[in-house]
Amino acid sequence: MTDDRYGPTDDRHDRYTVISADCHAGADLLDYRPYLAKEHHEAFDAWAATYVNPYEDLLADTADRNWNSERRLAELEADGIVAEVVFPNTIPPFFPSASLMAPAPTAQEFERRWAGLRAHNRWLADFCAAAPGRRAGVFQILLNDVHEAVREIRWAADAGLTGGLLLPGTPPGSGLPELYSSAYDPIWAVCAELGVPVNHHAGSASPPLGEEPAARAVFMVETTWFSHRALWHLVFGGAFRRHPALKLVLTEQGSGWIPGVLDMLDYYHGRLVAAATKASTAESKFGAGLAAAMGKGPSEVWRDNCFVGASFMRPHEVPLRDRIGLDKIMWGSDYPHDEGTYPYSREGLRIAYAGLPREEIAAMVGGNAARLYGFDLAYLDSLAAKTGPTVDELAQPLAAPPADATSPVFARGGSVRVW
Repeated sequence: MTDDRYGPTDDRHDRYTVISADCHAGADLLDYRPYLAKEHHEAFDAWAATYVNPYEDLLADTADRNWNSERRLAELEADGIVAEVVFPNTIPPFFPSASLMAPAPTAQEFERRWAGLRAHNRWLADFCAAAPGRRAGVFQILLNDVHEAVREIRWAADAGLTGGLLLPGTPPGSGLPELYSSAYDPIWAVCAELGVPVNHHAGSASPPLGEEPAARAVFMVETTWFSHRALWHLVFGGAFRRHPALKLVLTEQGSGWIPGVLDMLDYYHGRLVAAATKASTAESKFGAGLAAAMGKGPSEVWRDNCFVGASFMRPHEVPLRDRIGLDKIMWGSDYPHDEGTYPYSREGLRIAYAGLPREEIAAMVGGNAARLYGFDLAYLDSLAAKTGPTVDELAQPLAAPPADATSPVFARGGSVRVW
């Protein structure tokens, strides 16, 4: 059965086919070595010998969830999940921290950092191949060299990394052109040509603020906002006018902010393009040439080109699903992070979706992700028939959260809006 509004659904069994649109993985540090070009081996050995991992979860006995394929499959299945979109997590060669959070490299750092990311991409291709049809790997690029980025995009598409591109941020002080710049047009062009989704994940666009307690608090408050910026940069920069097939995915940034931000963007769009379409406004002097350069308005671009990796969707966001777009929302568990829903993803789904129509739940927990990332739903349905959460189970409201759950979806303040 197919519902044209929301994507494929299935009446052959009484379970949902759950695809997590937000999981994370990476190799153990030394296991990246075989994937590096040989000319970097000596430098890698010296770097790895002195590198101190700053992340406790990558030193714990659970760290192998990032690279132990069999453990990962078993734990996800036990959690009701049959497939995943795989973002990076561990430290790639020559990086000071996880690549999602690392600042853009300097010119002197670029060669080795680029070699490190390419090693991760090659490891990821093998990791996804170890579970055919169940992992859509998200590959990485750097924006410092657009030509090299385009070459890597073509390689990744050929290598079967169907999760698409992870778009780095260009925070203030990065030294890179802003994302609205035409300098990145070759990247948008090849992604549109090959059907490669462009993913922008929270945490990758914030400027460094330091380590004071206040700085860490400000980072937490602002990090999702900085990640949202990719949306209006690409919209006003005209990337979707020049490349109508381009798809943008905003992941782990919440979803409740989207209707309000689209209203705001539509307002400014209307005011800025007024000079070309109607009586002049106070802002229209800033919008000269904008109408021709960007094409459709922001809400139309969202409708035609954008998706949200809503991760563990919170209860207050669910009533906004029609305004966000039921065909846009993709649930994710954020496995193996502590803030993720594992091992209580069924409970996380219940707290968000209990009482909704079956076809709507099916779309948000799997159908939309299958359509965007190219998963074979017929195959995944056969797996979910044994391990997926049942329709009756998710129909029951959650009376109380699990006592040891760590995900914010279960927090008493979980209805607080996340921007």
